[in-house]
Amino acid sequence: MGQLVTAEAKAAGDEVVTIIASRDKDLKPDKLADKIRGNDVAIDFSVGEAVLRNIEACARARVPLVEGTTGWKAHEATARQIVTEHSAALVYGANFSIGVNLFYRIVERAAALFAAVDGYAPFIEEAHHMRKRDAPSGTAIQLRELMAKHLGPDIPTASTRAGYIPGTHRVGFDSEADEILLVHTARSRRGFASGALLAAHWLPGKTGVFQFSDVIEEIVNL
Repeated sequence: MGQLVTAEAKAAGDEVVTIIASRDKDLKPDKLADKIRGNDVAIDFSVGEAVLRNIEACARARVPLVEGTTGWKAHEATARQIVTEHSAALVYGANFSIGVNLFYRIVERAAALFAAVDGYAPFIEEAHHMRKRDAPSGTAIQLRELMAKHLGPDIPTASTRAGYIPGTHRVGFDSEADEILLVHTARSRRGFASGALLAAHWLPGKTGVFQFSDVIEEIVNL
């Protein structure tokens, strides 16, 4: 993802000033802040265990951060506290694909419709490449939370990790009579990079914690 973001940024005419790689994984927040200070915005696609450090480093450096990493939801309260204490700016999301964020809206509306009738059992299935660590994916968790608003928390969710699958999410409503399927399939990871850059251009000058859906809301004006 880092390579894709770099390529997409350069293609868009943006200047990539600083790249933080695996060799920097042991840097403390203050040292990392020194490396990124002065940049207009930072984009992070790393690993869940590094997210709080990266948020703190960006907050100290006063560099707005687009956080595309998943697997850190349990620490969201701490992340928000860090951002608030430093009057910093953060955009995060389970998935930075614009299509997925529109898919969220479709799924939530469908859940509301099926909540009004009996006999339909909801489920979620998701599949990703073999190197993706978190299961279920952040996107699947977000879908489940959106559906739970209308259908309750007990929504079966299945995950597959195999091969080189960029990402597929299926939401189903099954009954004895029929089945309705809603599917989003990522053809490549380029869409995630494009969405992160969209957020990166939107975030500077703002303060606070935002979800990528807030970016979509303002830009698409839905």
